[in-house]
Amino acid sequence: MSVIHYDKLVRDRIPEIIAQSGRSCQTRVLTEAEFLERADAKLDEELREYQESKSPEELADLLEVIYAAAAARGVSAEALDVLRRQKAEKRGRFEKRLLLIQVSDEETR
Repeated sequence: MSVIHYDKLVRDRIPEIIAQSGRSCQTRVLTEAEFLERADAKLDEELREYQESKSPEELADLLEVIYAAAAARGVSAEALDVLRRQKAEKRGRFEKRLLLIQVSDEETR
């Protein structure tokens, strides 16, 4: 019998999927503080996975963790999107693909 230790935040249905495969797993429910810490770590993990693969599926995973982290902080997905839109209106999006090179104190004429 082999045992693999993970010690990581997983999606809600993962234990069910593991059981359906004929294996067993051990889980526990995190406290709110533990969840916030693990969600932040999961954001880093998912971002690394996206950066390695450039896969749309990894972007979707990243969004799922973002929504979960926001909800744990009392912000709904809808409220998060409102904030995103407000910031886009105020500061713009990334559509022009601009790279800021430098800023000078010298006034433009």
